[in-house]
Amino acid sequence: MGKFRLGLIINPLAGLGGSVALKGSDGVAAEALALGAQPKAGLRMHTALEELLEFKDRIIVYTASGAMGEDVCRAMGFETEICYQAPLNTEAGDTKSAVAELCKLQPDLLLFAGGDGTARDVYAVVDEQQVVLGVPAGVKIHSGVYGITPKAAGIVVRLLLQGELVSLMEADVMDIDEAAFREGTVRARRFGEMRVPAEPRYVQAVKMGGKEVDELVLADIAAELIDEMDDSLYIMGSGSTVAAVMQELGLDNTLLGVDLVQDRQLMASDLTAAQLLEATENQKVKLVITLIGGQGHILGRGNQQLSPALIRRIGKDNIVILATKTKLKALEGRPLIVDSGDPELDKALSGYYRIVTGYRDYVMYQVANPSE
Repeated sequence: MGKFRLGLIINPLAGLGGSVALKGSDGVAAEALALGAQPKAGLRMHTALEELLEFKDRIIVYTASGAMGEDVCRAMGFETEICYQAPLNTEAGDTKSAVAELCKLQPDLLLFAGGDGTARDVYAVVDEQQVVLGVPAGVKIHSGVYGITPKAAGIVVRLLLQGELVSLMEADVMDIDEAAFREGTVRARRFGEMRVPAEPRYVQAVKMGGKEVDELVLADIAAELIDEMDDSLYIMGSGSTVAAVMQELGLDNTLLGVDLVQDRQLMASDLTAAQLLEATENQKVKLVITLIGGQGHILGRGNQQLSPALIRRIGKDNIVILATKTKLKALEGRPLIVDSGDPELDKALSGYYRIVTGYRDYVMYQVANPSE
């Protein structure tokens, strides 16, 4: 039996900007290092490779020199061949060049450590038939090509080595414009697809089979809402799902209250019902709400600040409901509930809504009033 041919690339700059509050590493690696950031991508790849140590005699690693792969692999005792000589100070172009060289060798799997920017660089040059898997090491991980954790990425490779039947799927390469993000604007978009092992327990594939990892799904839901935001005044309801949007915007959030956002800026926090009516008068308004897990209430539990008068002013078409598929499935087909205290309003609000469940991912779900 021939050895498993593992292509391996580490982006040494991935994740540098996170600890020093630079919202990413694209174009600011030197600044991040000057602020004291410590490279972590190599450590994350090390964590992934620990899952493969018992198989290292059956693996040959093709990688780049130095911090782009060689150092970690040789230190862990893997048979290693260098296919790209990396400079001491690497940049995005080195990831692309190294991947291009690796692809000439047609490895069984290309394992790379980085963030969404790294995934974009890999996608730019990788052969469409090449199977890839990301080890999460960046500030931004919106792409579906990554393992849920570094350890999980290593487990997927281990499954392959154990001869498990691991299916393949096409997963989205996503990224946020970091320069715009630092200026307060969040723009996430899809750049394409890469082929990854379809192992939903371990791979960040939030649209597969209803299997989700909350923090990843919430980030996708937040990116979708933020991408669609216009100049309306947004009433941000209570709950952790809405809180994820506020976190992605970089705004303070009242977890058990109601906040106002406009132009991606916080206008007011923890408003009362009366304050909400005053603030929204003669305004174009949208309401962002989620459901209470297990119960299914979207109005009338934990958000009584949203008065019937306010809901009538907003209108059914301007209500945006966010929810993970996990929470929706837990309802076992029961409808979402509106209990505003106004039976006529509850009846008017009934019907099927498009629920935001991920980035460019929606489901249709019924909303009903308690008497139905």
